[in-house]
Amino acid sequence: MHQLLPADYIVFVIYFIIVTWYGFYIYHKKKSKRADSKDFFLAEGSLTWWAIGASLIASNISAEQLIGMSGSGFALGLAISSYEWMAAATLIIVAVFFIPVYLKNKIYTMPQFLAVRYNDTVSTIMAIFWLLVYILINLTSIIYLGSLAITAVTGIPFAWCIAGLAVFATMVTLGGMKVIGYTDVFQVLVLIVGGLVTTYLGLSMVSEHFGYGLNILKGFSLLTEKAPSHFHMIFDASNPYYKDLPGLSILLGGMWINNLNYWGCNQYITQRALGADLKTARKGILFAGFLKLLTPVIAVLPGIIVYTLYQEGAFRAEMTGTDGIIKPDHAYPTLLNLLPEGLKG
Repeated sequence: MHQLLPADYIVFVIYFIIVTWYGFYIYHKKKSKRADSKDFFLAEGSLTWWAIGASLIASNISAEQLIGMSGSGFALGLAISSYEWMAAATLIIVAVFFIPVYLKNKIYTMPQFLAVRYNDTVSTIMAIFWLLVYILINLTSIIYLGSLAITAVTGIPFAWCIAGLAVFATMVTLGGMKVIGYTDVFQVLVLIVGGLVTTYLGLSMVSEHFGYGLNILKGFSLLTEKAPSHFHMIFDASNPYYKDLPGLSILLGGMWINNLNYWGCNQYITQRALGADLKTARKGILFAGFLKLLTPVIAVLPGIIVYTLYQEGAFRAEMTGTDGIIKPDHAYPTLLNLLPEGLKG
């Protein structure tokens, strides 16, 4: 069902107006007074701890999680959540050890930190490297997967969805970190409430499918009964997806480098907390860690729900491409299509 109803359009238009208006308001307000790069990056030090935490999660969780992790939930199961739970642990380390160093030395960009700690050459190399990563990997994957979800829900041509997302992202970031920080609070509220509602409806659907009515606890129990392999956290060599997940040696070893780099040394993540005092910054980062624990419920369980129902004969057309191959990344858009009027918008 590729159809948005009137209530969906109303919800979307209201959301679009609120977010873009605030972005333009802050942008023009900044133009009327002298503002430097520090104000742009640090939101003039105005972000509260809950805004910092929400912004960290909004910056991290996007289409790559909702679409990609649901797809991995469909194919692999709950084990993919190890990435999210490890990130929550990493955020604690960043709050305790990394942020005090940055704030003590008045750091507000990662290239600046490298210039202070090493030299300008190292700073320039890392700045160029991250710029390429953002453009060629982060932005492309996020816009691609976001457009995939919108196309699946609305039927709007894929190319138009890509262009629309790019324009929208530009409009809401003109005002710098202050705009991003507080609009991210709204984004995370939509993300968490919408995600939990989607999971709730999915679990209710599983329960109802097997004749137990709208009972989400029974629905979750049925998932563990009907798809027990999808709740295994450790795979053995006989599992077809054994090589697709990191082993314990990676989780306890090299993966920490990636996680500390992402959460502690990544410009578009760390700058959320760099404009606050130490107490506020730490509270915000720990709040983000708590929200990270909810990610599997929002992003992974829907994939397992679709897998369970797929095994029962449901969603065959939605989950199969024109080439006849199963498309795990269609799992979350498939559930979104089942949302009631207004919620889909």
